[in-house]
Amino acid sequence: MATLILGSQWGDEGTGKLTDILCPKAQICARAAGGHNAGHSIVANGVEYDFHLLPSGLVNPNCMNLIGSSVVFHVPSFFSELSKLEEKGLTDVHNRILVSDRCHVNFDLHAAVDGLEEVELGDRKIGTTGRGIGPSYSTKMARSGVRIHEIFNEEIFERKLRQLAAGYKKRFGDLLKYDVEEEIARFKEYRVKLARYTVDAIQYMKEAQDRGYKILIEGANALMLDIDYGTYPYVTSSNTGLGGIITGLAINPTKIDNIIGVVKAYTTRVGGGPFKTEDLEEAGTKLQEIGREWGVSTGRKRRCGWLDLVVLKYSTAINNYTALNLTKLDILDTFETIKVAVAYKDPQTGEEVEYFPADLDILDSLEVVYKELPGWNKPITDCKTYYDLPKEARAYIEFIEEFVGVPICYIGTGPKREDMIVRKTSAIKE
Repeated sequence: MATLILGSQWGDEGTGKLTDILCPKAQICARAAGGHNAGHSIVANGVEYDFHLLPSGLVNPNCMNLIGSSVVFHVPSFFSELSKLEEKGLTDVHNRILVSDRCHVNFDLHAAVDGLEEVELGDRKIGTTGRGIGPSYSTKMARSGVRIHEIFNEEIFERKLRQLAAGYKKRFGDLLKYDVEEEIARFKEYRVKLARYTVDAIQYMKEAQDRGYKILIEGANALMLDIDYGTYPYVTSSNTGLGGIITGLAINPTKIDNIIGVVKAYTTRVGGGPFKTEDLEEAGTKLQEIGREWGVSTGRKRRCGWLDLVVLKYSTAINNYTALNLTKLDILDTFETIKVAVAYKDPQTGEEVEYFPADLDILDSLEVVYKELPGWNKPITDCKTYYDLPKEARAYIEFIEEFVGVPICYIGTGPKREDMIVRKTSAIKE
């Protein structure tokens, strides 16, 4: 009864669009982990909506939405996003969103610390969004964080936040520009406003599953940014894959019907870290410009390169995708030749390496083995069925399917909601 939508690369694959398409069949749309560093754009009825902390299911007026227990929750962003959605015409949003009382609070203190930690790293900085996600998860794991239910106990809340601030003050001294009393004062208002949204998410999800509700779960940040399986340390601070969904929402794994991996037809990455197929020449610039590759959350330009099937196969081994959504295929419309990474090679021995190594020094030493496929050199946005696509585009899709061993059931051919070809529907459980 649950369908999971997970990013398979380094984020920005377009999971929000598929969430929007599948949401009309869902009764609940949920986020499991991450924070307001995520960024999803949806174009619906000619209006573009940006989501960061909130689930994209708010676009569907008949869908309840839940922010799960492993999310680090930035209260000002929560209210700001709701207001922006209302300004763009979405109705009843305040009655269709709930947040787990077990979420850890992401304070403005954490954002201040995030910037200082990046400065400490110098040339080896991670390239975070600067929104305090890493420090929030650090205090959670150190058992010194503040959970949402503690906001409602004013004495405990203020004591714990002052302790956090004092600890960071000892570490950073006058470099830390932060006023703990100002943040405490703002939470006096938030304490009243937040109560209506707060829920015991364990009981909520248990009842939903017992009643057989259709649940749509929207991943954030993508597998290659997972704290355990991504290109550590150039990752986010949460579990972004299948495991993080189960723990973040306490969902029964036997009730998961579909695990849909979303993969861009090429590859992008924001921030630092390895990116084997990055193209710093004409092709990369062309992908960036045509694909409008800059971040929803930060506005930063994304690094661009060719599709890496070693990464996708690795991602599939961890997340066990039952189907794939190939997005932004139309961005490749004007390329004469399309390159795809199919292996890495040791330049010393010539031996091909078909796995994705944990050691980034080993990864850096490897060369990429590419296969070249012919482009189709015609626009595909108006294609409505699979066989409307040029044969070269179909060959590209089928090559990916065969290599990874997972059917591509959804093909994105443009930015609008309707620019999605659906095929191989037998692989999707309704």
